[in-house]
Amino acid sequence: MTARLDHLVVVAASLDQGVAWCEATLGATPGPGGEHPLMGTHNRLLRIATVDYPCAYLEIIAVNPGADPAARRPGRRWFDMDSDALRTRIADQGPQLVHFVARVPDVHAGVAALRAQGMDRGEVAEASRMTPRGLLRWRIALRADGQRLCDGALPTLIEWGDTHPAPALPESGLRLQSLAVTHPQAAALRRAYEAIELRGVELREGLPNLCATLLTPHGRVRLESKGL
Repeated sequence: MTARLDHLVVVAASLDQGVAWCEATLGATPGPGGEHPLMGTHNRLLRIATVDYPCAYLEIIAVNPGADPAARRPGRRWFDMDSDALRTRIADQGPQLVHFVARVPDVHAGVAALRAQGMDRGEVAEASRMTPRGLLRWRIALRADGQRLCDGALPTLIEWGDTHPAPALPESGLRLQSLAVTHPQAAALRRAYEAIELRGVELREGLPNLCATLLTPHGRVRLESKGL
């Protein structure tokens, strides 16, 4: 069941804003991503993989104004993207690290393991998007209310199909050093992390926060959620 950090989620008001933020903050231009008809969103991606975080990447995601509403699944978008609080924070402060996604070999088993710990990660949905190399497929746990849970500290679970997007991403000059989580419900989160055998994420009690430390062309940069 071992879960590994798959990617960090940075939400932006628009992809143009996200690209500008990335260039100014991280010193790198994100590579191509794609569209998610299921959610009415689109993204840009940056490879941040290291030996400790193989295949890790950073996702900059925004609502796609050109998405077809008829293709959307019922319910709210993933990662709390329809939350008024998140939208207001991003409008006021710019793109924000809000969440992380963990890769598991069996997403159904992962959801069941979290549910046994009282953590309802939602139902498993099939998703896909087109890439220059063909159709990318994955299974992901989604809640109808779109909530991240635990201020973003409980990862969304993903199970990739035959292809993972990270190896095809261009070199970005970025390296993920660590991901640290603090939360007042650290004991419950620790049990949840242990249930899915999550590796590579530091956890301690404190105010809600995700802190990703990256080595970048601008030096060491810390991205924090600060309770969002």
